Order: sequence, then C-alpha cells, then structure tokens
Amino acid sequence: MTTTATDPTLNEILTQMGAAGGRLDHMAAVEAGAGNLSVYVDAGAQDLGLERRFPQVRPATGLPLPAPALAGRTVLVTGSGCRLRDVADSPEATISAFVVDDGGTTATWYTHPDRAYERPTSEFNSHLAIHNDQAEQRGLGFQAVVHAQPPHLVQLSHIKDIRSTREFNRRILRWEPETIVQVPAGAEVLDFMVPGSQELMENTVRALRDHVIVVWSKHGVMVRSDTSPLAAVDTVEYVETGAMYEVRNMASGNLGEGVTDTELRAVVEAFGVRTPLL
Repeated sequence: MTTTATDPTLNEILTQMGAAGGRLDHMAAVEAGAGNLSVYVDAGAQDLGLERRFPQVRPATGLPLPAPALAGRTVLVTGSGCRLRDVADSPEATISAFVVDDGGTTATWYTHPDRAYERPTSEFNSHLAIHNDQAEQRGLGFQAVVHAQPPHLVQLSHIKDIRSTREFNRRILRWEPETIVQVPAGAEVLDFMVPGSQELMENTVRALRDHVIVVWSKHGVMVRSDTSPLAAVDTVEYVETGAMYEVRNMASGNLGEGVTDTELRAVVEAFGVRTPLL
C-alpha cells in the first residue's frame, strides 16, 4: 500500500482509539478491564512506522484463526485486562499491532516494553474474524471494531420476552426519531453464548454482514465502523440511549407512548431511510 494524504496515520489511529475508550468509559460501558477495541488498516509495518512506537517485534506469532484476506495488513488491538480509559494516556501500554503474514495463519506482533498485558484481548478471535470477513466480502481497507457492555442494553437482553431481534429493535427505536436514521438496520440480537467461543465468533461475523451492531445477550455488544473507532462508539451511544429510555419507561409502569410505527414510517420517508425494520 502507498499512503496518501487521506489515510490515517498511526498517531491518528491511536488517538481515535483513546478517544473511543474514554467515551465508552464515560458511558459506564467498559467497567474495569471490560471491553476491547481494534482497528484494521490496509497498510504494513513500514507504511505505519510501527517499530518506532512498538519496537518489540515477534515474527511468526500464531493467530487464533486464519485471516488470509488480511495478509500484509495491520490489526491494532487492545490487550487483555487493559482498562479502555487508559488507552488515551498510555497507548503503548494498552495496544499492540499484528501485521498478518501470507496465508493468514501467523503474524508479526509489535509491542512496547511497557505493555501492561500478556496477550491480546480474549475476544481477539471475533475481532480478527470480523476484519477478515469484511475485507474479503467488501474489500474494505479500514475498519474499527468495538466491544462494550452498555448497562441498559445488557439489562434489556436479560428479559426473555423481548430477547428477539424484532422485539428488541421495536423497544429501542421507539424513543427518539433519529435512532432509526442513524442505525437503519437496527441491531441483531444473539442468544447467550460463551464469551470468546467459536460459536459466538461465527454468529457475530454473520450478524455484522447485515448490521453494524450485534447484541450479545447477557453480555454486551459488538459494533463495527468503516469510518473510525469514534463512529462505532456513536452507534453504541444511539442504541444505548434507546435502551435507557426503555428501561426507564418500564420502571415507570410503561407510561410513555413512544414514537409510534406510523410516526417512525413518516421519519423514514422524510429522510429517505432504507430499513428492513418497518
């Protein structure tokens, strides 16, 4: 890859990851070491200047799954147990970079001597699989992926009667007209699956082909963005706000009417939104 004036630099990517981690922390969506971030970019170590920020180099490091579509490309990811609120002040301590080798089964792993983790996040398999799938399916050259645990969304996912994609979205979208404009496909809702498992990874990859956010029931969300880590967090914020209103309305005895389906259709028509939800 030859970089251009519009390609994000390594400093810009790390700054965005730090800002995203800080915003998620302000939302109480990443308690302690919960939550993780990654960014995939169509650039190698030399283009990004990885060794200047992450001078420890470990070639031929095994990856949790094959990622052949990412060969020659870089994935930056937070470390296991790292607090996302620390990323902005200490990116070298909380983030590392993998440049994927030909064939996609190994990578060169770039870290800093001050790293505060032993390994990448335990959900690295899902991050890597999502990046590989989107690069393969859509030819993406950049993507951010965020896992967080927004409290109202997680709370709603514990309620069996609304734990379906159709009903969950109906509850989320009915509180603010702009939600369906910003997240027109809504969220896909998955049943509970063991964190870090093959089952969870495979279902998340599938779900994120048609959505930009998936709810991991009783756990959290996974979100992707073609633009930036902060754009992914914006999606979390829109959907979490809808969940907050729904939780508050339930606590009040369901006094709120919400935006009706007829009103939502008027919003969709006015803004030219293409959505499968109405």
